[in-house]
Amino acid sequence: MSPTIAVVGAGAVGCYFGGMLARSGVRVTLIGRAPQMDAIARDGLRIDGARVQERIPIRATTSLEQGARDADVILFTVKTVSTESAARELAPFLKPDATILSLQNGVDNIDRIYAAIGRRAIPVVVYVAVEMTAPGVVTHTGRGDLIVGHRSGWPPEIDLAPLAAVFEKAEIPCRVSDAIEIELWTKMVMNCAYNAISALTRARYGRMMEFPQIRRLMERAVDESVEVARAEGVPLSEPETMEAVYGLAGKMSGATSSTAQDIARGRPTEIDSLNGYVVMRGAALGIATPVSEILVTLVKLLEDSAVNSRAG
Repeated sequence: MSPTIAVVGAGAVGCYFGGMLARSGVRVTLIGRAPQMDAIARDGLRIDGARVQERIPIRATTSLEQGARDADVILFTVKTVSTESAARELAPFLKPDATILSLQNGVDNIDRIYAAIGRRAIPVVVYVAVEMTAPGVVTHTGRGDLIVGHRSGWPPEIDLAPLAAVFEKAEIPCRVSDAIEIELWTKMVMNCAYNAISALTRARYGRMMEFPQIRRLMERAVDESVEVARAEGVPLSEPETMEAVYGLAGKMSGATSSTAQDIARGRPTEIDSLNGYVVMRGAALGIATPVSEILVTLVKLLEDSAVNSRAG
């Protein structure tokens, strides 16, 4: 029997994976902002992609109490800037045995969730290019796969294989990893290479790869991030990580970063959990991170301008 699933913070990522699960017959409730949830509750969720072009009936609400109180599994897809506050708002409505999956950027969200509410979440690495292109419409342009795994040092509270099978049945490739920290940091390095530069240049990933100067800048961001990861005890291979970074553009050439999408909408970005996190940990570990420092500073200025322009 499939679990009942609630998607907390249902933006593009949450709507895509929630929609694919609902399409396969899983009972899913999306929980998010009113404009999107109202459209989805009224008309269903439209997925526009290379493989799937369907309007999917799915529950949608703005209420955590209505959407989460009966859920067996929570897909926690809120922006990293809201991790603690969203977790605290969710906590009163969690079933005692509910499983929380953190489908978020960054490497420290499950620690922040635990610090906020004392519940252990399961980290999930997400590879997908999606964007909300209209109320109730999510456009999918690349990948759409997950990696799950138990955090080292924490007791494995559930068997992840049946959960991965639920995603697989929904045509969402899902791999269980016994080295999730390496997977998380690999994705983190990719984000540090792509997100800020995509936002600052308004360029898609494939376009970025066409410029040798941009590739060199990305390589320097990767070098810094890998050095910090290694100092944190995560044994990344720099050649393998760089190969994965370049490979991402081939698989998601039409993608723009979530940072670029946030800037375009005048919303706060997740830069503090990406390059900003590398800068913070680098400073604590005595590792210089000049490229990430510059990227963070420029994104912060662009973010401030975008937020103020929208507010005006």
